[in-house]
Amino acid sequence: MSTHRYHQHFTVSWDQLQRDVRELCHRLMERDLKGIIAVTRGGLIPAALIARELNVRVIDTVCVKSYDHMDQDRLEVLKGVDHDGDGWLLVDDLVDTGKTARAVREMLPKAHFVTIYAKPEGRPLVDQYLTEVAQDCWIQFPWDMGVAYVEPLIDQNRLDGSASG
Repeated sequence: MSTHRYHQHFTVSWDQLQRDVRELCHRLMERDLKGIIAVTRGGLIPAALIARELNVRVIDTVCVKSYDHMDQDRLEVLKGVDHDGDGWLLVDDLVDTGKTARAVREMLPKAHFVTIYAKPEGRPLVDQYLTEVAQDCWIQFPWDMGVAYVEPLIDQNRLDGSASG
């Protein structure tokens, strides 16, 4: 993570993600879908949740690898699909700068592209999203987080030497 680019953090819990996906699905219920295409890897879990909520059984993936630090403009398509996306729901967790979104949009121009979260730079590339977040906000998804033990406050105070005794 590049620290100069992000000034805010937004931590998404599993519960919050599921609530957000369900809310997005309310807006998608009238669509007659041939299937879902998940943008790997971030779109896999939202796509699975959407598939459950909308009872969609056909799921495919597009696999795109972006190069972050050394080669920022390069994207490599590791796996595409053999159609233009007509009747399909294209799902990713987030649209950020729009680099990945632009690539998958070119591959699937007729897909209905949804993300759970959208930043201003990438927002115009998706058809629907649920929550807008600031461009300088780092989103921490639950699959990137681990549960860790936290000392009780009383013990933390003792370690700091600030407990009176």
